[in-house]
Amino acid sequence: MTKLKLVTLSIVCLSIAACSDGLGDGLPPDKTIDRGTDRKSLSQLQAGIWVDPNGCDHWIIDDGIEGYLSARLDKYGKPVCSGVAPPTQTVGDFKGGSKINDPN
Repeated sequence: MTKLKLVTLSIVCLSIAACSDGLGDGLPPDKTIDRGTDRKSLSQLQAGIWVDPNGCDHWIIDDGIEGYLSARLDKYGKPVCSGVAPPTQTVGDFKGGSKINDPN
C-alpha cells in the first residue's frame, strides 16, 4: 500500500509542476520576453528571413541560446513567398541584437 501512495503522490506532484511556467515568479508566461541569460524584449533582437523548401518566408531570430521562428504572413494571413533567397537559405542579421556568441 505504501508503494501505491508514493506513486500516486509522485504523479500528483509532477502534474502540478507541469502547470507552472518553470520560472517560479508566479507571473503568467509572456511570449514577447526573452527570459534567458540576457532577458529583454524580443523587439530588441534583429530578425532575418529563412526561406523554406517551398520558397515561403519565415521570420527567424537567434539570440545565441534560444531561437525563434514564425511564418511570414500577409495582412490576410496567407504565407509570403517573396523569392528574397533560394530555398533553405537565410538573409539578414538574424543573430544580431544579442551579446551571446553563437559559433554557428
